[in-house]
Amino acid sequence: MDKIVRVNMTDLTTRTEAAPAAWTGLGGRGLTSTIIAAEVPPRCHPLGPNNKLVFAPGLLTGTLAAQSGRLSAGAKSPLTKTIKESNSGGTAAQQLAKLGIKALIIEGHPTTEQWHRLHVTADGVSFETADDLAGRNNREVIAAMNEEYGNKVGVLTIGVAGEMRMAAADISVKDPDQNIRSHGRGGLGAVMGAKRVKCITIEDPGAAKVPVADPEKFRAAAKIFAKTLLDHPVSGQGLPIYGTDVLINILNEAGGLPTKNFRFGRCPHHDAISGETMHDVIAERGGKVKHGCHAGCIIQCSQIYTTESGAFLTSGFEYETIWGLGANAMIENLDDIAECDRLMDDIGIDSIEGAVMLAVAMEAGVIPWGDGKECQRVLRDEIGKGTPLGRILGNGTSSVGRAYGLVRVPVVKDEGIPAYDPRSVKGIGVTYATSTMGADHTAGYTVATNILKVGGYVDPLSKEGQVELSRNLQIATAAVDSTGMCIFIAFPMLDIPETFTSLIDMINAQYGLEMTADDFLKMGKTILKTEHAFNQGAGFSKAQDRLPEFFNYEPVPPHNAVWDFTDEELDEFWNF
Repeated sequence: MDKIVRVNMTDLTTRTEAAPAAWTGLGGRGLTSTIIAAEVPPRCHPLGPNNKLVFAPGLLTGTLAAQSGRLSAGAKSPLTKTIKESNSGGTAAQQLAKLGIKALIIEGHPTTEQWHRLHVTADGVSFETADDLAGRNNREVIAAMNEEYGNKVGVLTIGVAGEMRMAAADISVKDPDQNIRSHGRGGLGAVMGAKRVKCITIEDPGAAKVPVADPEKFRAAAKIFAKTLLDHPVSGQGLPIYGTDVLINILNEAGGLPTKNFRFGRCPHHDAISGETMHDVIAERGGKVKHGCHAGCIIQCSQIYTTESGAFLTSGFEYETIWGLGANAMIENLDDIAECDRLMDDIGIDSIEGAVMLAVAMEAGVIPWGDGKECQRVLRDEIGKGTPLGRILGNGTSSVGRAYGLVRVPVVKDEGIPAYDPRSVKGIGVTYATSTMGADHTAGYTVATNILKVGGYVDPLSKEGQVELSRNLQIATAAVDSTGMCIFIAFPMLDIPETFTSLIDMINAQYGLEMTADDFLKMGKTILKTEHAFNQGAGFSKAQDRLPEFFNYEPVPPHNAVWDFTDEELDEFWNF
């Protein structure tokens, strides 16, 4: 996997080049952020000709390693105006890796209004006209590509939200069962739309296996690695049985489940939207309670959620989306939430940003609290059709807050804050404030240690140790995001030493390296520093590493906690 493929949308040319020596040990997030930092002017307009959209498989993607099917996408974000990496499951990452493509870089700006499709094969990248796909949503595009190429074709596509360059637009990725996975956060779908790329199709028949320098050593390490994932109670039991939605009751009990636009830490109807309830509903209706987002997934935290009649409704029904609509927007009916999730997947809106935005729209009086049917109408008929209201909503939570003059707008760097109240789970608040990419919970998931007591325990209501916890997890996460691994390997990594050592053993076996644990963490530090420097060049300073003011003066029940970190305490984060 050593080819860099560049696609120039200005003159519709492609170029394949060898990866520079400096990029040899990079993949996934490490590579997307390195390329963006090196080649994109930090102050450029995210939708203009100088931004680039980069797709990069991880270091281990395409191998037999469990959980290694993630694809990173990077650009300057139209939502946050910072550097951005978003990773997704699906088939595209493994297909690109098997074609030997280390990074696919889309650059330049089209000179016409024509829509294009990029078709990637072992022979290179060709341009196909895609005007016939314009105005069609993600499932329809995937179906059309399946009809043209067969069900094994890889597809990355944008819905109408991306076509309209909405700041909450995502990029959808087809998974092995024809479902949608998403490069969700940061509005990267708008970048793809600005470059007039409607979709990317990938065919890899006859592609060579990803080369491994020491196959025997790799297989031995991969076996140990997989066993540790299944041995851990979170990755081996909780997530496979109840999905990520298992967190609803856990966070509710902890008083950290944001409810009614972050007014409360507990939700009165939490059980109706919990992972336990979702599991039972799926089982009763004959859906799938376990499902993987890519080949080689053994955690299987996804699912197929059906209607009462057994018809497909949605897949990848995640905790953050269910929280945002169910608790934060007060929708009590799980089927209504599932239909909203389906609509967001189809029109191409990040379901976290979309859910947080809908609660803020309720705060503004645009939608009645808890009205799931009206949320569906707004998604379908306003955002989906690009009405003036739809464009305000489709540009995200901050857009709605500004349009309606609101104070309680839960964002950092204009990105909606996800499903953990930073007053009751203070470590995640540090991550929200200091992450290079806005309010991204996965950037340094302190909930593992604050709430689940994985990797030790740091009291979620105390400030002590939270900056260090978030820093350590952000460093480790940046490195893990570069491997192509699912972030959920972090749970056993924090508790079972063999998970970490076998991960490094696999990298060494594949590339013939002698990487150490210190080298791995050094890679994470370098990635964070690279991203931070880009943001500084874009005009960001310590003043933007803050939470919204209302968290400081509004205590959240049941603990009546407030966000009480000083600026000086937060600024200590970058002292490494």
